[in-house]
Amino acid sequence: MSNTQENKPYTIKFGTDGWREIIADQYTVENVSRVAHATTKWLLKATQNHTCTVGYDCRFGGKMFAETTAAVLASYGIKCYLSKGVCSTPMISLANTKLNTYAGIIITASHNPPSYNGYKIKAHYGGPAVPSEIDKVEALIDYQALPAIASFEHYVESGLIEYTDFEQLYLNAIEEKFNVVKLKAYAPQFAYDAMYGAGQNVIRRLLPEAFLMHCEINPGFNGVAPEPILKNLMPFSEAIAQQTQIQCGLATDGDADRIGFFNSKGAFVDSHHLILLLMQYLHQHKGLSGKIVKSFSVSSKVDKLAKVLGLETITTKIGFKYICEYMINDDVLIGAEESGGIAVKGHIPERDGIWMGLLILEYMAETGKSIEQLIDEVYAIVGPFAVERYDLHIQEAQKQSIIQNCKNNTYKQFGTYTIEKVEDMDGFKFHLGNEEWVMIRPSGTEPVLRVYAESQSSAKAFAILDACKTAIL
Repeated sequence: MSNTQENKPYTIKFGTDGWREIIADQYTVENVSRVAHATTKWLLKATQNHTCTVGYDCRFGGKMFAETTAAVLASYGIKCYLSKGVCSTPMISLANTKLNTYAGIIITASHNPPSYNGYKIKAHYGGPAVPSEIDKVEALIDYQALPAIASFEHYVESGLIEYTDFEQLYLNAIEEKFNVVKLKAYAPQFAYDAMYGAGQNVIRRLLPEAFLMHCEINPGFNGVAPEPILKNLMPFSEAIAQQTQIQCGLATDGDADRIGFFNSKGAFVDSHHLILLLMQYLHQHKGLSGKIVKSFSVSSKVDKLAKVLGLETITTKIGFKYICEYMINDDVLIGAEESGGIAVKGHIPERDGIWMGLLILEYMAETGKSIEQLIDEVYAIVGPFAVERYDLHIQEAQKQSIIQNCKNNTYKQFGTYTIEKVEDMDGFKFHLGNEEWVMIRPSGTEPVLRVYAESQSSAKAFAILDACKTAIL
């Protein structure tokens, strides 16, 4: 991408989860500095608590971009707690609550391909800053020449930048909230794939006897985008299938806020199933209550189980920041996305892949049941189901044409599937009857068109996807 597009200067925009761009193209030290200056001005206007946490994940240049950010903040007199090494997004959010800082910055592009980096803003309550606050930061970005500041080392020496061990704070929280003795006893039957991401040290330190993969620094992620979906995790799936003692496997993305999960046979367990398992565990076994807040693309089985359990459900636009608004203002038991981002009561209002994986492991340890048995218990209530997704990499003009067709109600059926009802909260969800649906939505963080489908089995869901793909392309 060039610095100008149709002779217009590049404008920094935050998507559904932070600002992300390609390193050395639009993601530069200069542009990171611009965003840091704007963040600082926003913070100074918003509060008298002039403190901030700053961290970075395993991506190329993360340490440099984090130090740049911290130096800008410190130049305005803001006290910065800077990560000692790589850290996850949940570690930054948790540190905000533990250190009583007003904001947190994590340098990460999450699950994006390795050529990207990004900038997420976290709030004092331990979750993403709400959209209205992000809008304020965007409005404060200055595209003129940046003011000169002192060196990073100067602010370290002055005490305005202080190195802090966010990973240890996170491990301390696990020790407080989990039955660690049971987790450790289960460790030899547990596998973990960090996808070369920022969660890699936590499981190694907590469960050293677990089977570990890709728990080392590799800024290129071995050429695979660190998104915990099946196509990116085939080596992990195969390794689990070959290890007869392993009962389940956890994978987390680049900044460890998203979860992927596997059963003992190496079969992928998607987030829709994990949400249902967490509802069962937290409500039925731990006696916790609260609303279930879910994004627009989550399985309708969540509503079905919630009705059986007597829990209220709320549906939001896609983007965890919308879920977070409910979690900080209401009594919420679980906040969850289709893409593997889940948060629960008793922790922080933030997606946390490792925390959710440990909850599922604890559920298995407490009940003595396999992940397959626990899923069968859910199926006995809501029926078997599968949600599948295609990511269509198509030209922008074609993508916009499809979206316009959706807006104009052009589509009446996809192959043999007749559309009975359409919802357009965020994208377009076409209900097909028989508890089946297909959904079309452009990604907010990547140049792709996402198409989702739910049916009684994976094969049936893919049949719907194929029919939809044929109709729209």
